[in-house]
Amino acid sequence: MGFLDYFKPVSTWTPDKVRKLMKERRAEDYNLVDVRQPAEYEKGHLPGARLIPLGELPSRLHELDPDKPTIAY
Repeated sequence: MGFLDYFKPVSTWTPDKVRKLMKERRAEDYNLVDVRQPAEYEKGHLPGARLIPLGELPSRLHELDPDKPTIAY
């Protein structure tokens, strides 16, 4: 999978749809990514979220499993 594969159009999910997915699946069944800055992450984040600041995302895409849905906030 190449870098540009991560930027194909995707649907936007409502908060309710995200909550449903997170409730129905185990945390290891999806990628949960917090793209904010470290100080924002430290003030609070969703349980199980991985911090990958937006500016670092291109160089850290290899950390995400491309076979799992990815939720980024």
